[in-house]
Amino acid sequence: HLTDEIKKRIKKLAKENVDIVIVEIGGTVGDIESLPFLEAIRQMRLEEGPYNTLFIHVTLVPFLKSSEELKTKPTQHSVQKLREIGIQPDIIICRTEKPLREDVIKKIALFSNVPEKDVIEARDTNIIYEVPIMLYNQNLDVEIMSKLHLQGKEPDLREWIDFIKRFDNPTEEVTLAFIGKYVKLKDAYKSIIEALNHASSHSRTRIKINFIESEDLERGSADVIFSGVNGILVGPGFGERGIEGKIVAAKYARERKIPYLGICLGMQIAVIEFARNVLNLKKAHSTEFDPNTPHPVITILPEKSNVTAIGGTLRRGAYPCIIKENTLTFKIYNAREIYERHRHRYEFNPEYLDLFEKNGFVPAGISPDGRLVEIFEYKEHPFFIGVQFHPEFKSRPLRPHPLFLSFVEAMKKHKGGLL
Repeated sequence: HLTDEIKKRIKKLAKENVDIVIVEIGGTVGDIESLPFLEAIRQMRLEEGPYNTLFIHVTLVPFLKSSEELKTKPTQHSVQKLREIGIQPDIIICRTEKPLREDVIKKIALFSNVPEKDVIEARDTNIIYEVPIMLYNQNLDVEIMSKLHLQGKEPDLREWIDFIKRFDNPTEEVTLAFIGKYVKLKDAYKSIIEALNHASSHSRTRIKINFIESEDLERGSADVIFSGVNGILVGPGFGERGIEGKIVAAKYARERKIPYLGICLGMQIAVIEFARNVLNLKKAHSTEFDPNTPHPVITILPEKSNVTAIGGTLRRGAYPCIIKENTLTFKIYNAREIYERHRHRYEFNPEYLDLFEKNGFVPAGISPDGRLVEIFEYKEHPFFIGVQFHPEFKSRPLRPHPLFLSFVEAMKKHKGGLL
């Protein structure tokens, strides 16, 4: 049965040396899509017992500007729907624009059948990283531990608070041009944006991000578009649309010594641009976009060439990479071997490696078997790095990824005229 399979998957996670498994059920209570999942956790509460399970319901308490009041009906209604299918929330977290007044908390508690102390306010903030402190100040952690009958020590949040203070009080500002084909929906690059935020806090630098549609570079003036920028980032993506605009961005960064970071497709773009404009391979391209190119500097992995299903051709997951000594990348990582996460199907064509390397385009990181180039850097440039992987996936608020940290520092130097 479907519910049995859902429970099986949840319990499987619990076997992997963890204390608590957090399961998020998205959507809206009452929608048919979520019913099997809600039924599964209802059964788990019965099977595992109340001290081994905890239901936290996140709900919206909208603010009506016309009457200047918070409305509790949506919360009451969603809790009622949950109770109809046998789920009683233990804690209710209320998303809200305005602080919850005492009478609002009392009303939610009364009609949701939870103690007032278990109605938690999650107010909108300018900085998402303030939310854990907000919840901590309302003793959410204490309530969770108590309801699960767990013992724990007082958390030390000084480092987290310091992170927020640095993020909110920068001493410098730089401007970054972020080139992509999905920039109208900025959440498409959420992980990269957060990785930049982690680095900006650490270096106390506000990053002003100009999101640039790659197709705009195909018909507009690069000098105008990149006026005043201190760094250029070309992000990941699939498909041919906007490719030539991204190549314009890589060329502009390389020629004008503007710090450049290319991620996944962004590395491949740098390779194509260098092949065309430095190596004089005018029709160089990726076989993803031009299967008949005379110079396939980017091509599909040999072992994937006969696979037709798109999902089956992806190289996914964490892979090791050997860093070449005496490179900027080695200085950044300060390590000989690293592990990074991948999601791509095309790679640099090793048949062109000698030609690239002779002209200063250095393979700074390669796979242990020497077959795949994972990192390129241009030695005639102060910071021009392309990586085939996704470094943003390993960045954390208190442990920013070294590539993003170094990129921000390079932008600061560029602004100060030190590059």
